[in-house]
Order: sequence, then structure tokens, then C-alpha cells
Amino acid sequence: MNISQLETLVTISKTLSFRKAGEVLNLTQPAVSAQIKSLEDEFKAILVDRNHPVTLTDRGQVFLDHAEQILAVVEQLKQKLSDLNQIPQGHIVLGTTTSIAIQILPRVLSYFQNQFPLIKTSILSMTSTQVLSSVENGTVDIGICYLTVRSPQVETSILYYDTFEFVVAPQHPLASSKRITISMLKDVPLIMLSPDTLGRRFVDRIFSEHGLEPNIAMELGSSEEVKRMVELNMGAAVVSKLSIASELRRGTLKMISVTELEVSHPVGVMTKSGRYVNSAMRQFLNDLKGMPEDQFIGSE
Repeated sequence: MNISQLETLVTISKTLSFRKAGEVLNLTQPAVSAQIKSLEDEFKAILVDRNHPVTLTDRGQVFLDHAEQILAVVEQLKQKLSDLNQIPQGHIVLGTTTSIAIQILPRVLSYFQNQFPLIKTSILSMTSTQVLSSVENGTVDIGICYLTVRSPQVETSILYYDTFEFVVAPQHPLASSKRITISMLKDVPLIMLSPDTLGRRFVDRIFSEHGLEPNIAMELGSSEEVKRMVELNMGAAVVSKLSIASELRRGTLKMISVTELEVSHPVGVMTKSGRYVNSAMRQFLNDLKGMPEDQFIGSE
């Protein structure tokens, strides 16, 4: 058995085709077939069902789990050896929310990639809950999100604190108000984030604690969509304070204090406990954690 054979099996599991696997690996189809046949002969088990589409057998699925673990260990070994060169390099996969990806990461990544051009980054946008699970299962290297749920499999570090604020369009009936209470919102049409987001769960909890039912006019998947609808005076909303700095400066949104919403929420980084931190991740984490909090809040 060799590494190439394991890579071939993993690629077949993703492409469901000997031909496509060969294209990905720059191998001929006969070479792909030969590698799989060699594995099957060595382990005396049928790993691949050759019918169309090609799939792994039950034994193949068991083999795949271990093959992926072996390849991950090999990749860590390569990274450790590369780190001996003392030149930060490699590839980082970041998992974060849409708002953070838009508001924070462009400036951070612009500086970082200018300083360390050998480090490449990919960004996956998801909810905070999904960021946590993605860090746990290794889909992303570093998560940046609200630190509301803790896990023994994940190490965290707080970067700054955010709040959720009530916003309306300048022409909204409440726009002239300075401070209101949650009870005054019971009949106000609200544009809400989807139920799987932290902001939505927070708003639902506050309404529930005060025995109120929110008047939901619309549900949207991201803060950017919510803000656009509020600017059009389609309703009011509760969104991250970090995400509305530019709209407040332009005067397209008005922020109104709501006593019951004055709760701070920690935002920070997540990494998987016990995972090898290569030079690229180490440099990125050091730079990120070294930034003062006001640079995050003022990064608009």
C-alpha cells in the first residue's frame, strides 16, 4: 500500500468515477483501476462497486475513514517539515459568519497577505453554530464567530465584544426616539434573521422572557439582506452593531437604544484542541489576537 493508492480511493469517493478521478490525479483510467485493484488484492476485500455511478462498498467506506486519517497525518508531517524553514507558508481555511466576513476580514487579510504572500486563505461563510461544528470536524482550520457555545474539542480566544441593536429607516415612526423598551416593539413589523442565527435566537429569547410575540414581517438569511430591507422601510430589525457602522455614518439607518437588548456578546477565534498549528495558522492567529479591540469595532 502507498499514499498514491489512498489518494486515488479518496478521489473516487468524491468523483464517483474512475475517469474523473484520473483527470483530477493526472492518471490514466487504467492506472486508477490498477491502484484500486492492488489495494483490494492486498486487503482481500472489494472496496469499490464498479457499477455506475461508482460507489464505495461497506468495506470501502470503512477503508476510506482510515485512508483520510492517514492522509491527514501525512499532510501534518509535510507542514511540520515545511515549518522548519522558518518561513510562514501554507493554506488556511477560515470559517466565519457573513457579517464578519464582510466587516472584518477584508482589512485583516489585506494586511496579512501583503506581509506573508506565501500564505493562502479560503473563506467559508456560515452561521456561528456551523463554524463550531466545522472546527470540531476539521473542515475549517480557524473559526471566527460569536463564542456563545463552548466545546471541549475547541480552544477559543475572545477578540472583541459586539451588541445587537434595534435599527429603523429615517422615515420610520420610531426614528425620532432615543430609547425605547422591548414592550414597545410588540406590534412593530420586524425583519428577522433566520432562526439558526445567533442574532435571531437572542431576539427570540428576549421577546419570550417578556411574554411577547414578535411581529415578523420577513425572514432573511444574512444581516446584509436585512439591512437593505430596513433601509427601504420595509420594517425594523435587530442586527449586529459591528455591521451597521457605515449605514449609520451615511444616515440610511437610525439606531435606537432598547434597554433589554443591552447585552454584550463575545466574538473570537476557534481552533480544534490538540490540532497541530502550522506556521501559517500560527502567524495568522498571532496577528489576529494582537489587534486592539477598537480596530475591529472601527474597521468599517
